[in-house]
Amino acid sequence: MREYLLCLLAAVAVTYLVTPIVRVWAFRFGAMAEVRDRDVHSTPTPRWGGIAMFFGLCVSAALASRLPLMSNIFADNRQFIALIIGVVIIVVLGMIDDRVALDAATKLVGQILAASVMAMQGVTIVWLPIHGTFILDPTTSVLLTVLVVLVSVNAVNMVDGLDGLAASVVGIGGAAYFMYSYVLSVENGYQRATLATFVSASLVGMCVGFLPHNWHKARIFMGDTGSMLIGFLMAASSIMLTGQVDPGGLSGGALLPAFLPILLPLMILAIPLLDLVMAVVRRTRRGRTPFSPDKEHLHHRLLDLGHGQERAVLIMAAFTAVIAFGGVSTAFVPLWASSGGVVIGVIALAVWVLNPSSAE
Repeated sequence: MREYLLCLLAAVAVTYLVTPIVRVWAFRFGAMAEVRDRDVHSTPTPRWGGIAMFFGLCVSAALASRLPLMSNIFADNRQFIALIIGVVIIVVLGMIDDRVALDAATKLVGQILAASVMAMQGVTIVWLPIHGTFILDPTTSVLLTVLVVLVSVNAVNMVDGLDGLAASVVGIGGAAYFMYSYVLSVENGYQRATLATFVSASLVGMCVGFLPHNWHKARIFMGDTGSMLIGFLMAASSIMLTGQVDPGGLSGGALLPAFLPILLPLMILAIPLLDLVMAVVRRTRRGRTPFSPDKEHLHHRLLDLGHGQERAVLIMAAFTAVIAFGGVSTAFVPLWASSGGVVIGVIALAVWVLNPSSAE
């Protein structure tokens, strides 16, 4: 645990310290978020915060390679190289988009490229809990992996609409995933889950290090560089865990049967995924492309109910925490207890959402 925490803290420190430098770069090279009708910020704000998060990940990885108990991650580094290549493609794509505003089709092609490169090098979903354990053929495995990455990247990208929102939601979700992955990789000896644990720990550190600069009123946005990066890492960590752990070994002890690794990523990204699904349905029903922007996302609806930006972020982060940690808790406590806690938490938060004056 200590070495994972060191990597997390390294990601926090580097992301926090590099962000002001990146902010200067964004001003210099014109990577600015101008004010649009659907936006909630009132002044042009620099983007490219994701570059600082990328630096945080790189330094965290460099530190991990030097730590005795974590160096095994890099002993067979094919998966790590596949991850880094995919990450670099996503970051470059995001940097260009934050600077010149790419069209939706071009961004989608770039996302498919990043996901495909990673999948073709072995980071894939190899089984599903269908009729016991269903082993996927190589082509289906790659296609499903690319689909999972695309959904995760675009879900996080869509939810990134308020100061601190994406970093808060993904940071909390990443913390929940780290807990579960750590149990598998350390307590239960599933060594192939170690890279997933490292990625989730670094992801939390990147989000925490960026939040002080991004909290309302934000001095810098993570931009598509950051939102696509953390969405990509969230998908990659879940794929590395779900796709590589032996499902037959998850049915005993305190852990739920094999379906929990499949369901947990959905629980962690429940809020962004719900927002994505609602946006796709809403836009297609109106005869528009799913990628056409609007001002009807979940965070917009919270603002319309009378919640301020900070409170809206806290509400969505709280929902994420209840669902994500509720899902993780099923690995440690009876299902009735964890599900009961989730229901109570969701009801309490729903009351808060519908009564904005109660938080004054």
